[in-house]
Amino acid sequence: MCLAVPGEVLELLPDNMARVQFGQTTIDLSLAFVEPVQPGEFVLAHSGFALTVLDKEEAAAQLALWHEVAAIMADENAAAAARAS
Repeated sequence: MCLAVPGEVLELLPDNMARVQFGQTTIDLSLAFVEPVQPGEFVLAHSGFALTVLDKEEAAAQLALWHEVAAIMADENAAAAARAS
């Protein structure tokens, strides 16, 4: 299974690339598979490629789900650590 993560386009780079921020991580992605984007827009990315462009509302909804999953995983990890000790 593959997971695609939404990120915000920070700047356009040469050769159809963009610098994209995912939380506190910034990486350069290929824009070969999407229509033209502008800084401030959001893309769904996987394996170094932007796969689709998201509007801000959809990006916000998906990011909220990612934060919810992260919180659940943190709770589960804390519970497992408590059981192990």
